[in-house]
Amino acid sequence: MSANQALFSIRAMCRVLEVSASGYYSWCKRLMSARTKENKTLQQRIEAIHRQSRQTYGAPRIHAELQEGGTRIGRKRVARLMKQSALRGVSRRRSTVTTRRDRSHRPAPDLVERKFIADKANVLWVADITYVPTWAGFLYLAVVLDVLRQRHVRELLRHARV
Repeated sequence: MSANQALFSIRAMCRVLEVSASGYYSWCKRLMSARTKENKTLQQRIEAIHRQSRQTYGAPRIHAELQEGGTRIGRKRVARLMKQSALRGVSRRRSTVTTRRDRSHRPAPDLVERKFIADKANVLWVADITYVPTWAGFLYLAVVLDVLRQRHVRELLRHARV
């Protein structure tokens, strides 16, 4: 609100944000909580560890460093504080791009208009493809299903769980 104080009065901004002006002024005068102070100190330590690692350590390693130093802290808190400081670790894993859409081509038309329902067998078939990473490389898995039979299988599974 202080950034827009030159344009609008505090009372007007409080009215628009549906907060009381007295509550806003009370919030401005409030002292920093112990948790916020602790977070600021931790954030400085996290930034120092991140710098020492040449910006390679992520939350798990920084968490381990803090634990070794005797600081009791959760990994999720480290991750949250790193995110607030815009710090990220380096991942050495290569990402795999499996599909590259040609922007010059029109997408395939939706002939069934997203209604995957069939009254008879062999009327509507659906397919999907995915990849499974293995030590030897990627295995590609393609599945083609008759919608009617798929629905029957789903119903059988649902009744089997009951």
